[in-house]
Amino acid sequence: MPINRYINVEMGSAEIDRLNVAYAKALRILYLVDRHDPVAEIVARKVIDVSLSSGVTDPQAVADTVVRHFRNLGGAERADMADTSFQSPTRNQL
Repeated sequence: MPINRYINVEMGSAEIDRLNVAYAKALRILYLVDRHDPVAEIVARKVIDVSLSSGVTDPQAVADTVVRHFRNLGGAERADMADTSFQSPTRNQL
């Protein structure tokens, strides 16, 4: 499903084409196959948001920014875990 249904501002056909390419690239990188998946809608809205707010027109750059956004979600928890080394539980902890 193209990104067109999520666009609610006036855009030229060339810009819509770039958004569709960025959307397809982001979905591919995130391994999202079903474009009817609610997560795909979130990705579509983020592609539009990144494109409009940043002024970036290169589809690959937009897709990379969107993917970085989703990969950084929950980053604080992962960073905290990265600082601690794995230790086997002691007998008292079991």
